[in-house]
Amino acid sequence: MTPPRILIADDQPDVLNALRLLLKGQGYETEGVASPAELLRAVEAREFDLLLMDLNYARDTTSGREGLDLLSRLKETADAPAIVVMTGWATVGLAVEAMQYGVADFVEKPWSNARLLEILQKQIALGRERRDARRRATKENQDHQELALHFHRQEEEVAEARSIQQGLLPNSIAQLAGYDIVGAWQPAHSVGGDYYDVLEFDEATLGLCIADVAGKGLPAALLMSNLQAAVRGLASPALSPEGLCARLNSLVCHNTGSDRFITFFYAQLDGPGRHLRYTNAGHNPPILLHRNGSYERLEAGGGVLGVFPNQTFAAGAAQLAPGDRVILFTDGVTEACDAAGEEFGEVRLLDLLREHCAAAVAVLQAKILTAAGEFSRGHWHDDATLLVLGVSA
Repeated sequence: MTPPRILIADDQPDVLNALRLLLKGQGYETEGVASPAELLRAVEAREFDLLLMDLNYARDTTSGREGLDLLSRLKETADAPAIVVMTGWATVGLAVEAMQYGVADFVEKPWSNARLLEILQKQIALGRERRDARRRATKENQDHQELALHFHRQEEEVAEARSIQQGLLPNSIAQLAGYDIVGAWQPAHSVGGDYYDVLEFDEATLGLCIADVAGKGLPAALLMSNLQAAVRGLASPALSPEGLCARLNSLVCHNTGSDRFITFFYAQLDGPGRHLRYTNAGHNPPILLHRNGSYERLEAGGGVLGVFPNQTFAAGAAQLAPGDRVILFTDGVTEACDAAGEEFGEVRLLDLLREHCAAAVAVLQAKILTAAGEFSRGHWHDDATLLVLGVSA
């Protein structure tokens, strides 16, 4: 530890010299001033462990009022050192009054060296403890403020990113005669990488897709936005679903690291022919629900996008019938968890779909999200995205 620094204030040069000589011999660093103005300048300019000051100065040598006024000003000084006052025997009452201004102790003149050193040692130790405590409190307060500001900025950034992410999803969903299509996105607390889209190619053909980027946060959302741009730039009736997946896979492998991948499902709907051509790139297999409650899973395809640059994808096909429902979903639906960590799961999802197989697509979609939300008590750990296609009866 650095040697304690003591500021001595007294208008008598012999007193100053005697005190500085005594304290120097005890290992203290000292500085002497002869007036209140010098004292205030010294306290403002430098840090001291203790202030040893007289109450009476040349301008007023009896009442001590000048010393009390000085104490009043010191009391307003931030992080002021501990104060010990020196006074003559006739002004002990004045020293007691000075205690009301925050003075730690007082010493009578003429002083006892042993008594003076004992008081100084005690008050320096106490003063350092108080100063350290104040600084710790100030530092903790600053840390709390910085942390609160950091979280506030982070929340603003997440809110802005989520707004941008929501803007990338369809504001309105293209419809086709003889079909009803609805989509929904239930966000979790953080920004994610869910994506769905309905692409209107012509009056008879639609493209439907759903995807989930591995991970959460801004990197996942950024990769999702790149995927959306690529899908909209490449998809066309002339490009088969397996061909689109192959091209997307090549782009994702080229532009992202090996720790990032995307599950993706894409289908082309031939409206008049009620025919669905699709490819599933590692995504949760959509459910083709028939009006009698039976179902099929749309699994044909290949692995996820972004891992194996030269992989190929198989084509799948499904013939739709009046009353059929095609449910595309991300794992945020089936992996919604209750308080015990149990997942909503595909069994519950399939039971719900069979129970409501005749419901309108908007009603069916609402029942799915409501059931998963109630199961997890509203604590969504991941974005839950749904796209439901219904064939008119």
